[in-house]
Amino acid sequence: MGPEQPRSVVIGVQLPGVDDAEHGASLDELARLAKTLGLAVVERISQKRGALAHGAVLGEGKLEELATRVSELSATTVLVDHEITPSQARNLEKATGAEVLDRSAVILAIFQRHAHSREARLQVEIARLSYLAPRLREAHVGRDREGGGIGAKGAGESALELDRRKLRDRIAELRQELSAIERDAKTRRGRRSEASTVALVGYTNAGKSSLMRALTGSGVLIADQLFATLDTTVRALQPPTHPRILVSDTVGFIKKLPHDLIASFRSTLDEARDASLLVQVVDASDPAHPAQMDVVREVLREVGAEGQPWLVVLNKIDRVDAAKRAQLSALHPEALLLSAKRPEDVALLRERLVAFFEREMVEDELTVPYSRQRVVGDIHSSCRVLAESYDEAGTRLRIRAHPAVLARLRAAL
Repeated sequence: MGPEQPRSVVIGVQLPGVDDAEHGASLDELARLAKTLGLAVVERISQKRGALAHGAVLGEGKLEELATRVSELSATTVLVDHEITPSQARNLEKATGAEVLDRSAVILAIFQRHAHSREARLQVEIARLSYLAPRLREAHVGRDREGGGIGAKGAGESALELDRRKLRDRIAELRQELSAIERDAKTRRGRRSEASTVALVGYTNAGKSSLMRALTGSGVLIADQLFATLDTTVRALQPPTHPRILVSDTVGFIKKLPHDLIASFRSTLDEARDASLLVQVVDASDPAHPAQMDVVREVLREVGAEGQPWLVVLNKIDRVDAAKRAQLSALHPEALLLSAKRPEDVALLRERLVAFFEREMVEDELTVPYSRQRVVGDIHSSCRVLAESYDEAGTRLRIRAHPAVLARLRAAL
């Protein structure tokens, strides 16, 4: 038997306008985030209030209850389902003797653990340092006169300013490095501008990576964890089509995603903005999926990706009973109900994707002079060749292609 997981207590304030179901779903989600971080949630404490208590989030009575339960359960961490101020975190730590992490800190810790590529690590580090910047003052509380003695007044404040400057310089340095990587990514997306591209988008753990592997045969990571995938992967649809259809798997979304993370991952989300078709993957078995769908739409609206053609895929339908399935079909008549685990369902989605791009293609004939035979290779890679013959004028090809591709090929001739 392995070592026992560190214990944590989840707390939340149910604010006006938030119903019981929504509040409960948010606490459930924070518990799943804790599990992804390796923490065992042993208690949940909730309170209805008009606003978070300025001192320590919860009212005095609930705060005493929290402190008692943390002690009784030997919990080492308190997780707060809100973004809280540094002073609120410090007051909670004083009251409970436990480490306090707000929702943003938990998400940042998970992102930091799951970032593998250089780009993802830079994005997460920028967001983490941006989160820490306004919290530096609290870290220096009690050190204001560090060094003490005559003439030492303000030494702690000087250390605070020094730390702030170091943080600003480090963020600027990271942003400069990230900009260079983003320029390369933008160049790669530019090369794919004529390609048929599909971006899988959706709430974290909706099954995007499972669907990506099923559609492309790629070895992308599949894990029953929140934010298992942070790096964008682009692969060709399999079996291959002519021209190729490229599929990208993007970072998952979540309610109350820290703004700094959205800003840092903007280049990754540009994959969605630049895609020809967005496929929103939804966990149909999650009771909170309607709210999750809204979160995804809102984040994509922030990055300017709301105008793209859209297809909704209600995934994990094998976990849904017949009555619920009928209800989902009625609510989302244009959506595909499927399970990424069933090959016949994946084949149906593939047919839908191929049909989407097929309807935009036109049929035409091109004659390529023998002096321009390099264009023939371009035609084969960017078009569907229906017939090919040769005469004194050159190579004659009957093709199906997107209008923009056809225009470019004619200009090259």
